[in-house]
Amino acid sequence: MSFPSTVEAITIPKVGGVEVIEKTTRPFPEVKPGDVVIKVEYGGVNFIDTYFRSGLYPLEKLPAILGKEVAGTIAALPTDPAVLNDETFKKNAFAVGGKVAVADFMGTHATYISVPWKLALPVPASISTRVAAAATLQGITAVSFFEEAYKVKKGDTILVHTIAGGLGLLFAQLGRRIGATVIGTTSTPQKAELAKSRGADHVIIYTKEDTVQRVLELTNGQGVDAIFDGVGKTTFDSNFKMIKRKGTIVSVGNASGAVEPFSLLKLVEKNVKLLRPTMSKYVFTAEEAFYYGQQVWKLVDNGELKINIFKEYPFTTEGAREAQQDLTGGKTTGKLLIKIAD
Repeated sequence: MSFPSTVEAITIPKVGGVEVIEKTTRPFPEVKPGDVVIKVEYGGVNFIDTYFRSGLYPLEKLPAILGKEVAGTIAALPTDPAVLNDETFKKNAFAVGGKVAVADFMGTHATYISVPWKLALPVPASISTRVAAAATLQGITAVSFFEEAYKVKKGDTILVHTIAGGLGLLFAQLGRRIGATVIGTTSTPQKAELAKSRGADHVIIYTKEDTVQRVLELTNGQGVDAIFDGVGKTTFDSNFKMIKRKGTIVSVGNASGAVEPFSLLKLVEKNVKLLRPTMSKYVFTAEEAFYYGQQVWKLVDNGELKINIFKEYPFTTEGAREAQQDLTGGKTTGKLLIKIAD
């Protein structure tokens, strides 16, 4: 199959504020024998995009195409015989024209991408590429973190910071499904109601309430079994006041900035476990990616994970900038998407 010589992409020439984001024309990506070529339809917008754009996370080279998460259709399959004979590759049942999603490949916000087949997740016919783009990265993060970072169990009490965000709403739904008591934090009564409708048992409006005091009230002074914290710098220290003895703190992200260096002795008082996992290391192999992808599609398909799409932005310089500004400005609930093509 012949492809165009160029693609349109959301790029940055250097790190900085949202003003460095621009839509540009780039050469068509190199297609390797083990790659799947994807015609992209929707791109998911995530905090990790802002980390790369700002320089918090290093980039291999500049200029760079932004984006880690997309969904679209397969334009070409691998040509490497070893790949075609791989049992996990066969299990994926990839086909030209079939729907596919990617959750962890840097530089996906472009009209076409070429990615290693192990990173491509086949999407069932019953799920649209729009929903798939909104569900993939955060869905796999939520499911894998609840299974591997801290195994959430029936009867547990957990705390989820920013519970009305895209990932937080998925944590709430999974917690309800498992039978855990879910406490969340958010900034407004409207966001609190949304989180409750998705399974949160108690939501603390941190702009009006003392989060530590409320959590201890709700747990009779014992604290929670686990904390999933996507805020980072501004909530890190207070987590140690709310965690139960032998509890687990899972640092999920850095919305308020990276956690500053600290003494390991902070863990001693309650024998606390602290993790800073990344989704990509839970779906490192093709088998893991297939497993977690199937788990997410099953939960979405049967309605146990409802994907809340906050807004769809145009595939323009202005649209990409606005999406990141909205995400970091605390204006959003649920998932943000860029519509890259029909």
